[in-house]
Amino acid sequence: MASASWSGVPRWVWVPAGAGALFIVLPLVALATRVEWGSFWSLITSESSRQALLLSLRTSGAATVLCVVLGVPMALVLARTSFRGQGLLRSLVLLPLVLPPVVGGIALLYTFGRRGLLGETMDVLGLQIAFSTTAVVIAQTFVSLPFLVVSLEGTLRTAGQRYEVVASTLGARPTTVLRRVTLPLVLPGLAAGAVLSFARALGEFGATITFAGSLEGVTRTLPLEIYLQRETNPDAAVALSLVLVVVAVLVIGLVRGTRGSQP
Repeated sequence: MASASWSGVPRWVWVPAGAGALFIVLPLVALATRVEWGSFWSLITSESSRQALLLSLRTSGAATVLCVVLGVPMALVLARTSFRGQGLLRSLVLLPLVLPPVVGGIALLYTFGRRGLLGETMDVLGLQIAFSTTAVVIAQTFVSLPFLVVSLEGTLRTAGQRYEVVASTLGARPTTVLRRVTLPLVLPGLAAGAVLSFARALGEFGATITFAGSLEGVTRTLPLEIYLQRETNPDAAVALSLVLVVVAVLVIGLVRGTRGSQP
């Protein structure tokens, strides 16, 4: 009789697995060892650091809201319908996941910039998007949206449609089914996707600096502040980097918690 603890994994697999774990953990340990703990609080609460952190929190929150508003309908369409070109649409939705962020920033610049595809229309309306706080939100939304769509689409497919079908046969309209059955059923997946989107927006760098620039208090988010401080104040850069690491760990914990609460 096979042992209840038998995993079927060869012992030699533990060697590359351990090497992979060390590959991830050692840089984090190295980062922690370089922190000037005696001045840590003053480093992360300087005027420029506080401005960058507060701006990052505001823009990441706004980007997350946009991801929910745009991503929930997209995930519903991808998970609950079937139409010609659906595979292409899914590929386009996932494109920002593999696209270099700088390329995404350039694409946004040539869409919303003064000389971009919509630039003249924006000028007529008196709107200046590029190199503004709005540009930061757009850049963060662009790179974060796939995380919510992928997470929610997977949850919708796993949940199935049996409860929705029952509600429909009882006379509930599609909007009522969506509001009273579908969304409560997939709420943990939606929450996980929103948290992942927020974390991705908070760490966005390439698209932001390309499309929005680095204006202190306007577009200089925390990753941009870390990049600039790396040259002038390495201790501050390390301290702020550790803050983002802590945020990432908290995000992972939140996602695991919401995933664990799924039916």
